[in-house]
Amino acid sequence: MTRCSTIVRWLLVACAACVIAGCSPSGDEAADVIRVMTYNIEDVRTADLQNPDNPRLQKAAAVIQHLRPDILLINEMTYDYPGVPGVPPEATPGQNGQRFVDRFLSTAQADSLAPIRYAPFMAPVNTGLASGFDLNNDGDTVTAYPAPAPPLPSGAPRPQTPDGRAYGNDAWGFGVFPGQYGMALFVRDGLEVVMDSVRTFRLYPWNAVPGALQPVDPQTEAPWYSAAEWARMPLSSKSHWDVPIRLPDGRVVHILASHPTPPGFDGEEDRNGRRNHDEIRFWADYLSQRPYIVDDNTRPGGLPDSALFVVMGDQNADPDEGDMVQPPIRQLLDHERVQDTVVPTAAPHGQAAYPDLDPDDTADWGLRVDYVLPAMNLEVAASGVWRPVGADTIGVSVSDHFPVWIDLAPAR
Repeated sequence: MTRCSTIVRWLLVACAACVIAGCSPSGDEAADVIRVMTYNIEDVRTADLQNPDNPRLQKAAAVIQHLRPDILLINEMTYDYPGVPGVPPEATPGQNGQRFVDRFLSTAQADSLAPIRYAPFMAPVNTGLASGFDLNNDGDTVTAYPAPAPPLPSGAPRPQTPDGRAYGNDAWGFGVFPGQYGMALFVRDGLEVVMDSVRTFRLYPWNAVPGALQPVDPQTEAPWYSAAEWARMPLSSKSHWDVPIRLPDGRVVHILASHPTPPGFDGEEDRNGRRNHDEIRFWADYLSQRPYIVDDNTRPGGLPDSALFVVMGDQNADPDEGDMVQPPIRQLLDHERVQDTVVPTAAPHGQAAYPDLDPDDTADWGLRVDYVLPAMNLEVAASGVWRPVGADTIGVSVSDHFPVWIDLAPAR
């Protein structure tokens, strides 16, 4: 069976189910509703994006063209730092989002699909940046990374190697090469990123957060990080972005995007779990306008009370399950400015395809970790967790995460 016929067969099933689930607005409603979606596609690398025939990204693009979000956050898309293998030293950084638009989203991935154009936004991340310190306290300070291996024939990345993990464990944010596991935000034609008001918090030091959950060596009760390490350790394992977007009706919605570190892959000191907690806490404090907050351009302050916002991304935290210091996502779900009644869930057909999952699980390993959390002063028309169904399904091989979306109603 050809790639195109496989995609078409899958989409016929998916589209029929989508109509039943009410996952796509139509007619005049479709012109006014704004769909906001987060999607962790799992380790999208520069080499993948340079190959328009990469089968995994063709499938991912088909999912996006089917769901057609107006605002899309992709987690785990490499930030292309110049000088990393595959990126010339003289290249302009941060072009992987544009590569995805030009080589995948701008080409219909099946006869039943239409291209979709976005303006991408990317900014530097901490993942895979060498710290120069022995951050995992294994006795070795690793500052050189092995060259990234080419993808598998399926388009999936090859498994991590011990050398790659050794480097990543000493990087400011885990990554086996600079820029791995970055983020990209995509805004469709007709919407505008208010670039002069974009704020990033990649460089904010963890030790500057009041009451930071500083890791402690469980054997000695001494701080896990040395004084020099703790002074320079950033709070964000990737970055935190506040990207204001002007909608067609004139409203400005702040997209608060992040991807906190998973609360595992460490030891009894729980350095990743503690960091995950404080990375999520940052957005709660940002909404509460805590005075300690300063962005990468030294502008102080949080988000004004009147501002519209959506917090989104893979937060690596479930409200009541998983390996966590405490349920850190509750810091957002219970915040007075966040709607806690809007819980995207799988449609009946999607739930039937994954009977071992809860309806709100956003990863195929059984947790709710991906979120699109709207402000209390935004009206949500619909929401969902999209799960692929059928024997010829596309999405299962794309990622271990499912797309999560909400539809914002027009202003009244």
